[in-house]
Amino acid sequence: MRPIVSQQIKSGDAEIVYRALGEGPHVVLLHPFPANHEFWLPVADALAARYRVILPDLRGHGDSEVGEGPATMDKHAADIARVLDDADIGRTPMIGVSIGGYALFEFWRRHRGRVAALGLCNTKAPADSAEARAGRLQAANDVLERGTEPFFQSMIPRLLGKTTRETRPDLVDGALRMMRKMSPEGVAQVQRGMAERRDSVNTLKTINVPTLLVTGDEDVLTGVNETELMHQHIAGSQLRVIPKAGHYSPWEQPEELGKLLRQFLDGV
Repeated sequence: MRPIVSQQIKSGDAEIVYRALGEGPHVVLLHPFPANHEFWLPVADALAARYRVILPDLRGHGDSEVGEGPATMDKHAADIARVLDDADIGRTPMIGVSIGGYALFEFWRRHRGRVAALGLCNTKAPADSAEARAGRLQAANDVLERGTEPFFQSMIPRLLGKTTRETRPDLVDGALRMMRKMSPEGVAQVQRGMAERRDSVNTLKTINVPTLLVTGDEDVLTGVNETELMHQHIAGSQLRVIPKAGHYSPWEQPEELGKLLRQFLDGV
């Protein structure tokens, strides 16, 4: 593993921590909920031979504070802009998984001039349905009452593909290790923030930078249908389906994702 530099910055009412490794043109990698920057390390180490990889812990995840109130997409977008400022980055490719993708939709609406290319992995453009929103709010209340462990255990079959769960106990354990860095308050406020997020379907048609869309063939949360919807609306976008991968496809198949992202970034 290449040397990793850790930085801590103030963004609004929260301390945000990000890491950097490698040298060269920048690329920003945003992890999914409820993980942290470690999610990307196997891929980042491969990219770092050519790129300066920036790995934030999103608000409420990993070593970053959650601040007061729901961790909205507005706040995440502002945090990302602060990270770019601190790292002296003007315009750069940005890759996000799940909530990382939700944050990038908001970042695009606010700071599109800073986005050189987009990678949208295992994410979706529509806002939550009323049922999904209610589920998030109930989960937020539950973790505050009962703690996070039952929630994390319940998420494993939804986040990791069947192949990973059956053949890679190390990846299951690693995912749980990342999740356990989140506090009950962090999980609750991040869930509430996701429940509030805006619908981004109309935003898709405005995206005019090189865009890579990725999903896993075993992703039960944001699978091929959601990725096809983005592909139809983002002109010139590329769509790739990763075999034997669920919602955490870069974690489950880092070699495959590393090759795919390297090829995409080299062509930007």
